[in-house]
Amino acid sequence: MSAAKRAARAAAVLRRDAARGAAGPEAGARIADHFFEAVPVSQQALIAGYVAMGSEADPTEVIARASAKGHVCALPRVALQDAPLVFLQWRPGDALVAGAHGTREPAPGARPCRPDVVLVPLLAFDALGRRIGYGGGYYDRTLAALRREGPGIVAVGIAFSAQEAEDLPEEEFDARLDWVVTETGARAFAAAPRGV
Repeated sequence: MSAAKRAARAAAVLRRDAARGAAGPEAGARIADHFFEAVPVSQQALIAGYVAMGSEADPTEVIARASAKGHVCALPRVALQDAPLVFLQWRPGDALVAGAHGTREPAPGARPCRPDVVLVPLLAFDALGRRIGYGGGYYDRTLAALRREGPGIVAVGIAFSAQEAEDLPEEEFDARLDWVVTETGARAFAAAPRGV
């Protein structure tokens, strides 16, 4: 990891911790409002979320509303280190079990699937759709693999508006976001698809 990324990551953790408190308890509902108002998602789209950890912006309300609208939803599983994530179908109310790195994932037996929309946790994002994650590279590998399989994958960063940073460092394997949705709005980046 580059020194620039280490510095950006350390600053981003502190900024995100403060942002969560400032955003308040209604942030998740506002994020869901902006997601469904702005991001073009077809009725057939399979939407993959994540279970928030620590001070991450929580996509629970997005997944709950997506499921209520009839979307098939999923959560990620770390199957192998240094490999793309595996997505397993999940509905609000289904069981969760402990996963790698402190994550929560669907219980054994959940069906694997390929998402059309991937909600991505992050520490920071910038105006070009670059993001800083935790350094494991799971989402970078996953988005790269999904994009190689074919067009139509939409990567949506879920964040607090205060997580925006200027000119984040980027390495050749980093996967950019198509959208970011925060409690204050949604933004498409230059290469964002028009719908899936």
